[in-house]
Amino acid sequence: MATYQFAYHMSGLTKTYAGGKKVLDNVHLSFYPNAKIGVLGVNGAGKSTLLRIMAGLDKDYSGEAWAAEGVRVGYLPQEPKLDADKNVRDNVMEGVAKQKAILDRYNELAMNYSEETADEMTRLQDEIEAQGLWDLDSKVDQAMDALRCPPDDWDVTKLSGGERRRVALCRLDPDRHP
Repeated sequence: MATYQFAYHMSGLTKTYAGGKKVLDNVHLSFYPNAKIGVLGVNGAGKSTLLRIMAGLDKDYSGEAWAAEGVRVGYLPQEPKLDADKNVRDNVMEGVAKQKAILDRYNELAMNYSEETADEMTRLQDEIEAQGLWDLDSKVDQAMDALRCPPDDWDVTKLSGGERRRVALCRLDPDRHP
């Protein structure tokens, strides 16, 4: 029989707000990698609170909640904020800013190659290869297509609510919460 490791586990989780209002009470959740889950409930039932706890944004609870090693969790608020000074593509690129900075630094060094920067270039090249960053723009294009994002150059202030959420979802970086 195969043994599976949970991607996420929650046990005996209880969340109580000031004044004693208990919004989550003794919650137990576990799911395997690649599971598709949904969180349903009436307004005020604690859906957003549960998701904020899962994303690590809310740590004020009792019980346990953890993602397995190597699992990254992101949180997209119901009404995500986009940078109005940037177009669709530039907003999406915020989610890969760290990776793009590595590529940009490598390209900067390549344009002004010297013996002094050779070690840094080698280190950056190894990092780029390990993370598969050579085709970062192509991966962003694929993600935008998969999520049916609006065209790159569209003004985000003119997007519908659904378009805004798709752009924000595509931009989502679990290491950088809104």
